[in-house]
Amino acid sequence: MTTKPLISARDLRVTFELPSGGMPWTPPRLLHAVGGVDFDLMPGETLGIVGESGSGKSTLARALIGLVPATGQAKWQDGTNLIGLSPRKMLKYRSEIQMVFQDPLASLNPRMTVGQIIAEPLTTHHKGLSRDEVKRRVKDMMDRVGLLPNQINRYPHEFSGGQCQRIGIARALIVQPKLVICDEPVSALDVSIQAQVINLLAELQRDLGLALIFIAHDLSVVKHISDRVLVMYLGRVMELAEAESLYAEPQHPYTQALLSAVPIPDPQLERNKRMIPLRGELPSPMNPPSGCVFRTRCPRAQELCASHKPELLGEGHRTACHFPGALLPEEVARSA
Repeated sequence: MTTKPLISARDLRVTFELPSGGMPWTPPRLLHAVGGVDFDLMPGETLGIVGESGSGKSTLARALIGLVPATGQAKWQDGTNLIGLSPRKMLKYRSEIQMVFQDPLASLNPRMTVGQIIAEPLTTHHKGLSRDEVKRRVKDMMDRVGLLPNQINRYPHEFSGGQCQRIGIARALIVQPKLVICDEPVSALDVSIQAQVINLLAELQRDLGLALIFIAHDLSVVKHISDRVLVMYLGRVMELAEAESLYAEPQHPYTQALLSAVPIPDPQLERNKRMIPLRGELPSPMNPPSGCVFRTRCPRAQELCASHKPELLGEGHRTACHFPGALLPEEVARSA
């Protein structure tokens, strides 16, 4: 396997310009949705991206495929910066980067049959294929994701939520992409169905050599599929590490708080575990705190945190914190 990253992001930023809501001469307000994200994704790797709602996870994903305007770099393995590409030039990479969306039913056209939905990327990017060949490939892909090929002429409303997500996965994989971005693909599904979809994605990744970006707010879901995990807060990266290292020894107070909220199947361990509550509310991305954006909710915050933005430092296990390490009992008590 090559050691060259499939995609390499550097100082990736997304800023939305909102109307001022005041007089015509009032300058527009800026919403900083993603603020300087760096990461590399290797071929065949799964990068989990986690964080609270409003942390910029989905916006980051959309920036990578050109659905929202962004600045910075997201270099594809051929050296092309995907940020700022025209729709015509971006079309070349649409077949190599596909996306599975959060709401399985809402992401499918209700007026199209399952066969038409799955075939659409294929007929867009491989116009020379015959109708019989397209139908054959669609049926093969339906079988691969656990759908019955004889359901090819049915409509989305005739399927369950889990089946609709399988349709979305089949649509993404039909053009044999190198990267699939999964934007909270199981959050709208029942817990039992979540496990089926996650296992399906893991199996397809192994068989097809896919790279995955798996976005979720549930760390227990991300743990079972990710090679590395990137933790975001208010558009910034707080921590980036191998999944095993991050779950065993989280260094950032925010990561520790998120992990403390993950339920433990053992009732005795669940009762005795140490909870780290997050005080206050998520600040507005239109007016983020100075220095470290997490400092207003951090039990370890000091003057340095307000005046200096922490860099993402470390080899392998990287943390954006001036004072990384496990929180002390008195610090946990202070956050309650």
